[in-house]
Amino acid sequence: MNVTFVMTIIGSDRPGLVGQLSAVIADHGGNWLESRMAHLGGQFAGILRVQVPAVAEQKFLTALQSLESHGLSVRVQKGQAVATPNRQLATIEVVGHHRPGIVRQISQVLAQQQVNIEELTTTCESAPMSGEELFHATAQVQLPAASELRQLQQALEQIASDLMVDIQIRSN
Repeated sequence: MNVTFVMTIIGSDRPGLVGQLSAVIADHGGNWLESRMAHLGGQFAGILRVQVPAVAEQKFLTALQSLESHGLSVRVQKGQAVATPNRQLATIEVVGHHRPGIVRQISQVLAQQQVNIEELTTTCESAPMSGEELFHATAQVQLPAASELRQLQQALEQIASDLMVDIQIRSN
């Protein structure tokens, strides 16, 4: 029997961090299932999901703690099996001039509509012609079973002009 863990990691970016982490997982018979990792502001940060044999659980958790001495902070939570019946998935893309509050306002509308954010990626980059900073976000979301994509589109359009962003939604 296997145990699933969801972990967050962060440490000063340097070569070998992923290698150290993957060695601990492999040394305990674990399986690296999925992850999202990135260099952000001089730090290396990530989330990942792994499975290890139940008999190795305690030794695995102890070994993860030892990574602290190598400058890698690891937080671990047991994962849970989650049923996903009748999921209505969509992708939301947002592009506009960067300014504070964009994520907050969009996430408030999503929460009001009972939309769950499953994955969110954001970047700020220089616009090609003007050099102004552009904000770009892509969100994978799950809508309630009874919800219509059109309702979500209308709710987001109401704030898009105030935010000065373009918002596109497409069903997956």
